[in-house]
Amino acid sequence: MGAPTKSFSPRKIFNLVLFVLFAAFAYVQLNDKDGMLWFSIYGVVALVHLYIVFKTINRIILLLMMIGLAIYSAVHIPYFVDWIQVQNKSELFGEMVYEKPYLEGTREFLGLVIALVSMVYQWRQSKK
Repeated sequence: MGAPTKSFSPRKIFNLVLFVLFAAFAYVQLNDKDGMLWFSIYGVVALVHLYIVFKTINRIILLLMMIGLAIYSAVHIPYFVDWIQVQNKSELFGEMVYEKPYLEGTREFLGLVIALVSMVYQWRQSKK
């Protein structure tokens, strides 16, 4: 019998998927007018998911990230509320219309919420 092989657990595979997802989110932000801000946000979230594949992360870091993401997403809530009140919800998936800042604000809000949920997942997993 040979030496045991190291395999990735389902959790580690899921974290790698999250890393790739947030790295892709970061990459597509580069053509935006405030792309470096969003690249940084999604890039850090991506790196946290990658880091967790190999090492345990300090829960304080996760907590600080959750607080930061929650605060910044709260800033975007008015845009989301504006979008909820419009008839044509599909505009969200179209091009940016500068007369409708709620579209970009809602996209940013949803991205932040997705990032926040991923950090909450890591927080909950770190208790185990």
